[in-house]
Amino acid sequence: MSIKAAKASDRTGEADLHGRPAVTMRRRGACPALAAPMPTGDGLLVRLRPAGGALTLSQFASLARSAADHGNGILEITARGNLQIRGLRAETVGQLAADIDAAGITVPDGPAIETSPLHGIDPEEVSDPAAMEMALRSTLRDQLASPRLAPKLSLIIDGGGAFGLSALSADIRIVAQSPAEWLVAINGDGETAMPVAIGPAEAAISAVGEIVSLLANLGQGSRARDIDPPLLRARFPAMDGIKFFPSGAAGIPLAGSHRLEDGKTILGVRPAFGQMRASDLIALLDLATDRGATAIRLAPGRGFFLIGLSADTVPAMQMAAAGLGFSTQPGDNTEHIAACAGAGACGSAFYETRTLARRLIGVAPALFDGSLTLHLSGCAKGCAHARPALTLTGSAEGYGLILNGLAADQPVERIAGGRIDFAIERLARSIEDNKDAGESTAACLTRLGATGASKALRQE
Repeated sequence: MSIKAAKASDRTGEADLHGRPAVTMRRRGACPALAAPMPTGDGLLVRLRPAGGALTLSQFASLARSAADHGNGILEITARGNLQIRGLRAETVGQLAADIDAAGITVPDGPAIETSPLHGIDPEEVSDPAAMEMALRSTLRDQLASPRLAPKLSLIIDGGGAFGLSALSADIRIVAQSPAEWLVAINGDGETAMPVAIGPAEAAISAVGEIVSLLANLGQGSRARDIDPPLLRARFPAMDGIKFFPSGAAGIPLAGSHRLEDGKTILGVRPAFGQMRASDLIALLDLATDRGATAIRLAPGRGFFLIGLSADTVPAMQMAAAGLGFSTQPGDNTEHIAACAGAGACGSAFYETRTLARRLIGVAPALFDGSLTLHLSGCAKGCAHARPALTLTGSAEGYGLILNGLAADQPVERIAGGRIDFAIERLARSIEDNKDAGESTAACLTRLGATGASKALRQE
């Protein structure tokens, strides 16, 4: 039996904070910005991306205090490196906005533009994505403000370097090819996106403007995948002859201590499953300030970099961070789990995803060899992970297990709620028993297939 996607609840007849008719904000694909917070199971949620993904430590601490004062004190960092503040009320969203302004935090209007997190400080960087973002927003200000653009239109500016953005998919990718040349590609990640233009910054910005114009003409909600190929080639007749350098791999992992080519040390920090309490974050930032950290860079992978620590302070900082619930070592099992907010934090979720995640780490260690992602989705919308994975989707009937798919896909097996720990433990044991020498968990699971997985789950 297939899992049907949970229907979004329409809120017609209401108005948002600016007196405009409200739109459905609980659907997958909506963007809960300050002007249009999203109703969830624990109040309103706001997502924001500070300019360049950069904050001072005092600014980040101010955000944490504001989250505690005006929300429920829970902050999240998304898979794309954006900030979310939970548990707000209609009357406190404006107070949060005032605090953001008072802290000197700039949140650009229009769609979020993700940039390489180490921009401006990475000696391996090919070209400065922050400067490109400023030029792009200035030149295309009116186009990017169009209400006809999709709320979650995604743009990436990848300057290259030690921590690139090749793993992130986007509607529009602008990738540095040399200090004076940029590639523009659409609809995909560093390997799959389709190149449409290449040239100096001015030409790249012009190409982005053409794409944005096409999307606006297609109508609200349109994404790059909806652009008709003949129309695209009519606008970009030279696209098939483009020669370019593919985006490099993501480079360094997020969590851990990293030494850049110029000898500077940065520390990658991951809250467990991307979620943290304001009090823990403030304590971490106080410690980091005392140890000489000077800046924060939000990063894809649900974490951030601490900039400015001296190498000799890093071990103590890592120990302190671990005591506050943050991971600062690569290879933590939580890195291989994509968990949405879950029940209690989202009105659409049918189970507590993070609670289950911690249990499964204990009972099914064979799943966490790094070869696959376990996606724990509270409902069929799949907000936490947009790619195929080993997925557990919640529903009123229990859990649906999808071997290599999305949360809305048809499950190979349905599992009753009270039996989920035992079922996944049996699946992990079956993988261990059937692994060939040197075979990964993902490869073994693929070989077992739906029949083998179902058999393992049904064993007593």
